[in-house]
Amino acid sequence: MHYHWSKLSNVLIGKYVTFLPNRMQGVGMAKGRAIAIVLDDAERAALAGLTRKHGAPQSLAVRARIVLAAASGLSNKEIAAKIDVCAHTAGMWRSRFARDGMDGLYDEPRPGAPRQIGDNEIAATVRKTLETRPRGATRWSLRTMGKAVGHAPSTIHRIWQAFGLQPHRSETFKLSSDPLFVEKVHDIVGLYLSPPERAVVLCVDEKSQVQALDRTQPLLPMPSGQAERHSHDYTRHGITSLFAALDVKAGTVVGKCMPRHRTQEFRKFLDEVERNVPADLDVHVVMDNYGTHKTKLIRNWFAKRPRWHVHYTPTSASWINQVERFFALLTERAIRRGVFRSVVELERAITTYINATNADPKPFRWTKSADDILASIQRFCLRTLATCA
Repeated sequence: MHYHWSKLSNVLIGKYVTFLPNRMQGVGMAKGRAIAIVLDDAERAALAGLTRKHGAPQSLAVRARIVLAAASGLSNKEIAAKIDVCAHTAGMWRSRFARDGMDGLYDEPRPGAPRQIGDNEIAATVRKTLETRPRGATRWSLRTMGKAVGHAPSTIHRIWQAFGLQPHRSETFKLSSDPLFVEKVHDIVGLYLSPPERAVVLCVDEKSQVQALDRTQPLLPMPSGQAERHSHDYTRHGITSLFAALDVKAGTVVGKCMPRHRTQEFRKFLDEVERNVPADLDVHVVMDNYGTHKTKLIRNWFAKRPRWHVHYTPTSASWINQVERFFALLTERAIRRGVFRSVVELERAITTYINATNADPKPFRWTKSADDILASIQRFCLRTLATCA
């Protein structure tokens, strides 16, 4: 029996679910009536998994959404409007699922010569990719794997593509070990989604040691049909540290460049922020656990100002601080491709960007609730444990 690649991948990795082939609740209905789809828990979970499976084809995710929408009682026209497909497409995949179950969501095998590599060889190649490393290297390549199993690199490429394997890619992650992680996430996300009345929420942090870099050769501007070019090496003309406070609701930024980022500089910056916040508003500050933020001088500064309330982010969870997103935009738009022959030029560019942001502020819109974030982390942990088991 010859499986299509997509079906075969589910068979070999143990995620293929066999369902009863006849689920056409409306087969005997009058012509023109949509087939009713009834799902059990296993089917619903499998379809939901396809909609969020990392690396899955988008077409497969759309088909799964069509079936889930059909199971909720929507007509083909309603599904078409909701998922942005035509009614004919919605009806076709509804019928295919009703007739063939999960098999019906995958494309039929293409015409052509049958494949020469068997299921056992494919399974062995996949296991070798996932469980071993080549001698003297950290990952398999198409050619090294092809040589190891005796197949052409193009065959290895098709196998890896069918199973979503990408040995050349690597991503980073870090889970917070903060014992109060859940409580802090609920606290900070609550500030973003439902800020207190008569209060301002500020995300505060510093971007330390920003380098004033000058290229060793002149910058070549972008001509027609060619990208801007600059030399890969550079000359450094000093550093500066940017302290910034982002108003979550307004999208405006209070920023100040200083030569160092010690407790003394941080206190001066807090004084600058206080001068820019109306005196009749409470101030909720979101900041990380950097040592400068917790010294005795800073604690005393907050203790003398009852309207200031500090909310510390969880350890190793700077992603929850919205000012980090502002720093990323600043780097991308004003620093990374810049040429600065002095720290003064660098600070002028940073100040210009901040002024442009404040002239036309666009607040970041926080979309995920705390429960959604925690559920996502839980799924990641369970998936990682299952992979390592």
